[in-house]
Amino acid sequence: MKEQPDLLRLDGGSRAVTFARVLAPERVVILEAQSKREALSELVSILATATEISNGEELAAAMVAREELMSTGIGLHVGVPHVRLDSISDIVMAVGLAPHGLPDYESIDGLPVYLVFAIAANVSQHKEYIQLLARVSHLVKDAARRQQLLSTRTADDLYTGIMIDEDI
Repeated sequence: MKEQPDLLRLDGGSRAVTFARVLAPERVVILEAQSKREALSELVSILATATEISNGEELAAAMVAREELMSTGIGLHVGVPHVRLDSISDIVMAVGLAPHGLPDYESIDGLPVYLVFAIAANVSQHKEYIQLLARVSHLVKDAARRQQLLSTRTADDLYTGIMIDEDI
């Protein structure tokens, strides 16, 4: 018997992008970084431990190159460094909170960045990549949620704050 297509998946078969799918508790940290470069380095090191990442050095170089092209400081104290590479098997994310801020992030609004959402995806995952960027943007545009995340002091609390209300 021929397998029937899943009629609910009109997106060509890609799975829904949720924080639960792309973010594990061990990839949410309180950053020690005092600069954007240090923060990127910490988050790339964390991402490189994910099974979806096969080449940490390539990921690090791509993240730095992406930041040199244009800062990913989207405003509201948030940075979203992101890359797509052939060597990444599936979309994945790491999140860091810089308690003292990253004043050199070159954010669009000129404010220091405190929350950094690092995203890595395969080059074929354009739709999922855009969906995750939109999901992060939606999360941080909610002033109350953003303030809650900015005021956390532990990685566990930050993870919980991100995962609350996965239907955002």
